Amino acid sequence: MEFNGNRYIGDIVLKRRPEGGSYLNDIPAVKYLMEAGHIELRSPVTFFIGENGTGKSTLLEAIAVAAGFNPEGGTRNFNFSTRNTHSELCDCISLTRYGYPKDGFFLRAESFYNVASNIDELDEAGGIGPQLKDSYGGKSLHAQSHGESFISLVQNRFGGRGLYLLDEPEAALSPMRLMSLLVDMDGLVKKASQFIICTHSPILMAYPGAEIYQLSDEGIECADYKNTEHYIVTKQFLDNPERMLKYLLEE
Repeated sequence: MEFNGNRYIGDIVLKRRPEGGSYLNDIPAVKYLMEAGHIELRSPVTFFIGENGTGKSTLLEAIAVAAGFNPEGGTRNFNFSTRNTHSELCDCISLTRYGYPKDGFFLRAESFYNVASNIDELDEAGGIGPQLKDSYGGKSLHAQSHGESFISLVQNRFGGRGLYLLDEPEAALSPMRLMSLLVDMDGLVKKASQFIICTHSPILMAYPGAEIYQLSDEGIECADYKNTEHYIVTKQFLDNPERMLKYLLEE
């Protein structure tokens, strides 16, 4: 299909059910897919949110692998593997594509260390000539703090007209850095990019025009930003932390 606005992926379609005894059949996101058959992505920025265990990261990983990314993260050119832990869900889905992005990256907070290590290893083996780290700010990602390396990745490696899948990027970022990420995302969206993000961050979820899919034991539903549990609970806490702490901590 031809490129459709900022969307390179339009639908996530379940083409077959996971094997009968697979743990995937008990994950809310997969259950929803089995009932609905597909999830439509209608915005250049899509968020998957929800409690731990609802299947956000499992779903994003499956999308990434089905789109040609390394399960542990990186670009489509990364092929290292430290441990084979990805699920079979990637083989159970198909993606409705609108053209092919020129750029792309799958960011996993839990395995970003492995990506940084692989970049260093490839540079050490490359000998004379341009080094991979030049595309990541000219400095080893290991020589930067966790948050600095995340921002360096986005600002130096993400070039636009890309498909970017981010799994809980807030894990390494301060509130100010999260707002900086919003600015960087907006610049990339204006360069014909698509983002699919798993997050718990109300700051990131505030991106204008983003589509928010809330995952729960009841399934998956589109949610307005201010009606999400993440926004409501965070606002209640910040509006009256003393009251919330008294409620949480009283014996």
